[in-house]
Amino acid sequence: MAERSTAAVDVADNSGDEPLTAQADQSTADGVAKNRERDTDSDEAQGSGGTERPGKASAPELHSGHKLARRYRLEDCVTRLDGFSSWRAVDEKLRRAVGVHVLPADHSRARSVLAAARSSALLGDPRFVQVLDAVEENDLVYVVHEWLPDATELTTLLASGPLEPHDAYQMVSQVASAMAAAHREGLAHLRLNPNAVLRTSTGQWRIRGLAVNAALRGVSSDTPQRADTEAIGALLYAALTQRWPYESDAYGLSGLPKDIGLIPPDQVRAGVHRGLSELTMRALVNDGATASRHEAACTTPEELVKAIGEMPRIRPPEPAFTAPPEYQRTTYQQGTYGRPVAHPGATQPVPAPPPPLQSRTGRALKWAVSALLIAALGLGSWQLADALMDQGDKPDDTNQTQTTDGNDNNSDKIKPVRQLTIEGAQEYVAAGDAQHPGDVDLTYDGSTTTGWRTNSYEDGPKIVIKPGVGIVYDLGSAQEVSTATLSLRYGGDHTTVQLYATDSLDSSTPLSSMSKLGEVTTSDTSAKVAVAKPAKSRYVLVWLTAMPYSGNDSANYSGSGYKQAITDVKFTG
Repeated sequence: MAERSTAAVDVADNSGDEPLTAQADQSTADGVAKNRERDTDSDEAQGSGGTERPGKASAPELHSGHKLARRYRLEDCVTRLDGFSSWRAVDEKLRRAVGVHVLPADHSRARSVLAAARSSALLGDPRFVQVLDAVEENDLVYVVHEWLPDATELTTLLASGPLEPHDAYQMVSQVASAMAAAHREGLAHLRLNPNAVLRTSTGQWRIRGLAVNAALRGVSSDTPQRADTEAIGALLYAALTQRWPYESDAYGLSGLPKDIGLIPPDQVRAGVHRGLSELTMRALVNDGATASRHEAACTTPEELVKAIGEMPRIRPPEPAFTAPPEYQRTTYQQGTYGRPVAHPGATQPVPAPPPPLQSRTGRALKWAVSALLIAALGLGSWQLADALMDQGDKPDDTNQTQTTDGNDNNSDKIKPVRQLTIEGAQEYVAAGDAQHPGDVDLTYDGSTTTGWRTNSYEDGPKIVIKPGVGIVYDLGSAQEVSTATLSLRYGGDHTTVQLYATDSLDSSTPLSSMSKLGEVTTSDTSAKVAVAKPAKSRYVLVWLTAMPYSGNDSANYSGSGYKQAITDVKFTG
């Protein structure tokens, strides 16, 4: 079987475009890239980076909030390179985060990217980050793939140190098995690096960018199985040593010292598992560079899987249990609470009971207490008899009611407080772009797990680049508003909320012409704006002018910065 990569399927015969001949990594005679260690570009959050810069087509001019197919709303641009851009986006139909690669339809690699994405999607292996959609529309080609907010890149894991032997064993086993399955279907990765390998919260390893990342950057190889096998060896080398197995630094890892060549992992770091070290060298062998003690080189992922299966299984480390503190008996447990602890072998004297009240003073005290008890009983009996007599003198009519003076101030009725119904809402945009207008309805759906959020800003807490952000609520008719209660997602120093009465649901009414009802500043996750002078209005603007700083929130699809999210709003009148 000819070993020709289909990472980016050649569709030139059908589309008229040029085939993928550009190669960012020049191959040697056996197909092993000489300059793989120079592949140090910063990969996007859910896709690998690139090395080739053809400059033939510029990246589409897209912005945060732009929608593709009236469904995928672009949020954060994580890469803009080689005429394409990669985004974290939200699938508004299924309400989940996704990743999107976008490039012009006339890009030299557009057809190849589409073909690679569709081929990858057909594989359907859960060990790979799945391609969800591949579309050409409105002069754009875009590929939609899974976004795993609970997964961590191998790059991040290695920042704190090398992996434990069992974790490294699990990583190389799962990655090699997945790549062997992909190659059986004619698919290669060719961009397999620490940024493309993820560990989920359940401990499973996932691979992203199969075929697509190479197609985006025009990377190909005459020996794709050998290239991917060497890449797996480099991943294992990094996992065992926290070093990149080439001279140049890459992916946040230091390279090997110059002029010493490729040395086994167990010679780089003490305590490295001997079997994994040898397995690494078998995957990385190149032109006889490996030591003579190692067995034959593994040139395909299938051979690497077989070599892993022949190794003794590496078991996970035993859980470390801390010994409980030595049991100590307390004086309370010994039944001697409040008394000294008995020492072994020592006889403790039994304390004598207190003497009875036999003295003259004791006898007088007893008589005084007895007299007081008799007096108390007599007084209680008299009060009980008096109460019974009063009850007998009352008339039988128990339905009489007392009347109050008509001038009594307590007769004034207190107006009850009631919650006002919200009929609709719309984001108010005073300047610049909108925040997330499609989510305003989630602020009054009765659930605090959903809501509307702002973008993340670099300056704060006061919003600098615009007067503020907020939402106008429609109460259905003119209502007298007394308070507004907000549930917020982020606490901290600080959130400022203002309340305005306006005459329109949209942003046509300027802020300067609105009537300000109240203002509050809070560092908590709730805010209550009290209206000093109740006023009637059908439309009420909730306006944020300052927001706290908060870190990355993957559950809410927002990056770190000054931001806020409103999860629930209630008005009372």
